[in-house]
Amino acid sequence: MQHEVVQGNLRQLAFDFFYWFSRFEYALKDGHFLRSEVVGIPAEPSWKKFCQRYRDVYKPGPAAKALLDASPERQIVATGGGLDFEPVPFNPGVRDLDKVAELARTVRNTLFHGGKHGSNFWDDPTRMELLLRTTIDVLDELAKLGDLQAEYRREY
Repeated sequence: MQHEVVQGNLRQLAFDFFYWFSRFEYALKDGHFLRSEVVGIPAEPSWKKFCQRYRDVYKPGPAAKALLDASPERQIVATGGGLDFEPVPFNPGVRDLDKVAELARTVRNTLFHGGKHGSNFWDDPTRMELLLRTTIDVLDELAKLGDLQAEYRREY
């Protein structure tokens, strides 16, 4: 989607999405869901550790079900070296929390790093709004699941 096309509400929603996504990843770090705990290395959030801790008790809420149904696509290298989009593949038996976390990151990655062309979905403001709003709501659900609301919402 071209910068000029991102108007008003969608522009604010994109900002809100990045804000809440960043807050959630900070909350993961503050909650000790870290890729590594080696002293002196950069602190990076570990979605994997979060999922490992909560996947057995997780029940998808309305936002998570909507995100799963929306099936965000990821950008891939296509035949001939070009770029294309495809639904995120999941192996059989992958738990819902792992799927939801992967799809939330896919929305972030595609919005931030993707080419914004080559997929009908990313040129569709209505679909973008659905994915952004839904993922923000998913982050809210996950913050509650992990008791990360204080850091996520900055409520000290």
